[in-house]
Amino acid sequence: METELQALALRLEALLGPGQVITDPVRLRTYECDGLTNHRASPGIVVLPDTAEQIAAIVRECASAGVPYVARGSGTGLSGGALPRADGVLIVTSRMRRILEVDVANQRAVVEPGVINLDVTRAARPQGYYFAPDPSSQQICSVGGNVAENSGGAHCLKYGFTAHHVLACEVVTPEGELVELSADDPGYDLLGVFVGAEGTLGITTKITVRLTRVPETVETLLAAFDSIEAGGAAVSAIIAAGVVPAAIEMMDALSIEAAEAAVRCEYPPGAGAVLIVELDGPEPEVAAQFAEVERLCRDAGAFEIRIAAGEAERALIWKGRKSAFAAVGRISPAYIVQDGVIPRTSLPRVLARIDALSAESGVRVANVFHAGDGNLHPLVLFDDAEPGAEERVEAVSGAILDLCIEHGGSITGEHGVGVDKARYMPRMFTDTDLDTMQMVRCGFDPAGLCNPGKVFPTPRMCGEVPGVRKGPHPYEGKADIF
Repeated sequence: METELQALALRLEALLGPGQVITDPVRLRTYECDGLTNHRASPGIVVLPDTAEQIAAIVRECASAGVPYVARGSGTGLSGGALPRADGVLIVTSRMRRILEVDVANQRAVVEPGVINLDVTRAARPQGYYFAPDPSSQQICSVGGNVAENSGGAHCLKYGFTAHHVLACEVVTPEGELVELSADDPGYDLLGVFVGAEGTLGITTKITVRLTRVPETVETLLAAFDSIEAGGAAVSAIIAAGVVPAAIEMMDALSIEAAEAAVRCEYPPGAGAVLIVELDGPEPEVAAQFAEVERLCRDAGAFEIRIAAGEAERALIWKGRKSAFAAVGRISPAYIVQDGVIPRTSLPRVLARIDALSAESGVRVANVFHAGDGNLHPLVLFDDAEPGAEERVEAVSGAILDLCIEHGGSITGEHGVGVDKARYMPRMFTDTDLDTMQMVRCGFDPAGLCNPGKVFPTPRMCGEVPGVRKGPHPYEGKADIF
């Protein structure tokens, strides 16, 4: 395999030039993981293409050689979705950063996959528009990565996930062809299948995104509670009242401690939890709903409420929440970010169970989450220099995901399955579910070379040896199962 990779590297250098192909072992280690650092693998080859045509040519070379490949954007993913293969090629799209068009008349923009999320908003804002999906990492994450993982963000409660803001994608198929997938295409919704497929069905090379008009009014408040359970009750009360804020975010005492150490966000001292609620829209509507939200927070036990008087105070309120993941490094040498979803009505019960799990195991858990849609992001803290610590943390992380499933939720909301949660898929889906999903994947990538080893606990069918199927799929011809 090493000889095959060396020969492939020479062919790729001939295509791209030596400066865009990396084989030096020291430089390769730069790409050995994404934002989830407890999964690592040094890639066999890294390539840095500039154009869609170059990516298509790279994929054709990989397909011809039978070499697996993985696409990577900014590397901010948190599920190991861009984990490279030691026997394969890592295709890094970070050099493809052109905003090709901002078409305000049609409320859309066309961007390359390496464009940073926040840069789309910066380009459209002077004309009164912005790009609504806003992951916490929006200052560094790429739109191509957002498409792969169907990323959400703080404002996904009202505005939806990346899938709701993608109108078309130019894609390199696993055969190395350049094709266009559009929301306007007749027949099967191939664009809907592609967005959120975690890079297993092809590589996006150009994205047409929807732009959203900047709202007339934005109001933001921060409410402090004695406990995270009280904050969860406030969330349920707000949604039950028929109010749909642009965002409802929550942080517990441990995550507040980390944020204060990192960015001095100056949240109310002694808070067991803080709730950030933001409403936007027409001024009269926002004013009425804001008064209702303030009352509901007080009724749920908020001991302090702060209302942002302007953009500077609003930015300060959000500063702690947006920096929460990175800030945890101030209070723990290492941590795992989990990503489960539960019904909003289950928030108080599940949060109490997570507290109990933490106390029983002796493993600290800092809770930061999109409370409005029940998307939890428990940060499970540990010292990676301590023997056995990572195993204990993995056990706690798994128990939290089990809690989410037990309460009718999901093992992921926006970070994806990747390699990190693949083993939990059978707890949520039946064998038939998983087989059907893998049939779809095989329809796009029959050779199994495009980001292999991700999402599913085993390749193809459960227990099946990896490789191209030699006979018909066991369920072919049995339409009654679908």
